[in-house]
Amino acid sequence: MIKLFRIVSVLEGVSYLLLLFIATPIKYLLDNELYVKMLGMPHGLLFITYVILAIMLKYEYKWESKKFFIILVASIIPFGTFYIDKKYFRN
Repeated sequence: MIKLFRIVSVLEGVSYLLLLFIATPIKYLLDNELYVKMLGMPHGLLFITYVILAIMLKYEYKWESKKFFIILVASIIPFGTFYIDKKYFRN
């Protein structure tokens, strides 16, 4: 399950960066909502999957509340999921 979480984590991080740094500027600078609409739903699904997997892993691996909180907060910070992968899941 860790491998699946790592894959979802990277995909969620990439989708978040694309949404923040490409789609949103295009929406407001060029008045074109197409990219936000295209990236918004996949990002939302990846975010929900990330949170659900984190909850499942918390109970499976008996994570401390602090570690779990850091992993959840990282999902809303740009580049946060990449930090979590490096700090907690790379061997």
